[in-house]
Amino acid sequence: MTHPHPHPHPHPHPYPPVGAYAIDTRTGRVGLVMGHEGPYVQMRPYGGGREWDAAPGDVRHATPAERLSAATAYTNARSRGEVP
Repeated sequence: MTHPHPHPHPHPHPYPPVGAYAIDTRTGRVGLVMGHEGPYVQMRPYGGGREWDAAPGDVRHATPAERLSAATAYTNARSRGEVP
């Protein structure tokens, strides 16, 4: 029996892959997906910082507007000397 689609499961995880910008909908934080460990997605804040774990069901791809908002917030914090 053959599948109608040559790769029935092209992505092993239903959430954004490593390297993608995503949003943790539980907290509203935008971050870079750093890995998938156990039942969690590891995320790092835009611009760097301490990673946090998010539940896969709470993570989705960040929209361009969400990425821009995170970049602006980081730039503003950096100009105030709040982040390196």
